[in-house]
Amino acid sequence: MYYLGIDTSNYTTSVALYDSGSGTVLQQKKLLPVREGQLGLRQSDAVFHHTAQLHSLFAQLVRDIDTTKIAAIGASSRPRPIDGSYMPCFTVGQNTAKVLSAALKVPLYEFSHQEGHIAAALFSADKTELFEQRFIAFHVSGGTTEAVLAQGRGDGFDLKLAAKTLDLNAGQAIDRVGLKLGLSFPCGAQLEQLALKNTEPVRVRPTLKGCDCCLSGVENRCQKLIDEGRPAAYTAAYCLEYIRQTLSQMTDRLLEKYGELPLLYAGGVMSNSIIKNSFTEKYNAAFAEPQFASDNAAGIAVLCYRKALDVHSELC
Repeated sequence: MYYLGIDTSNYTTSVALYDSGSGTVLQQKKLLPVREGQLGLRQSDAVFHHTAQLHSLFAQLVRDIDTTKIAAIGASSRPRPIDGSYMPCFTVGQNTAKVLSAALKVPLYEFSHQEGHIAAALFSADKTELFEQRFIAFHVSGGTTEAVLAQGRGDGFDLKLAAKTLDLNAGQAIDRVGLKLGLSFPCGAQLEQLALKNTEPVRVRPTLKGCDCCLSGVENRCQKLIDEGRPAAYTAAYCLEYIRQTLSQMTDRLLEKYGELPLLYAGGVMSNSIIKNSFTEKYNAAFAEPQFASDNAAGIAVLCYRKALDVHSELC
């Protein structure tokens, strides 16, 4: 049987199917179009583009699939699993899921975008045993920079905020610096390639308040480097090193506070090889594979499957 996931975030339209027979995921996703030089989209524009893109992605996904074998549907209906969490763009996927649920006469389950990110990371990193355990998960993207204390409960997990940014998100900082350097939005992959060309040593001083971080300073510092005429590769490396050290210090403080728990990193920023390689070596942490790190519906499809069948890791 198949379990459908739909996610309409502020950056990407995505649909996915979890195949319970093979334990694999099929997915289709497409970035929302952003005009040259702009940082992201207004919610009204995101809603419009999701509406225009979703039907064609779904058609591609099920082109060779027997849709009568779709047993349940999952959708991300809000950014985070907390009261008051809301973004209009998620209503596109949520309402589409309701229509499909009624038409196919199958159950509908709603999750948060953040839960989907974490589930996709667990799935792609082959760490499904953490669905039964306590662990620390970082969700680092253009819209979120948070660490949560997660308690697995078999069919999903309960999340408690453990640390966060107090101003700018890591992905926002990367995109803002990238645009200053003449890169195209989203800038993450381009900024990484530029930073890898740097040969100068980079020294940064991150700002933390307890376990929380402040990232607005990196944008100001990078603007100063540009004004001073420093090489673009150095400025890119400075930005990523600032974020890497910030996240590392947050991790150290959380491990000191909560003990040596397993670590999981999800979100588009965490697909950066510079950060990933450093943290894999230092913390033996688990990361989402690149295609499951940025916004995607795969985690929603996995959660839908686990919720529908009350699956526990020992049964997988």
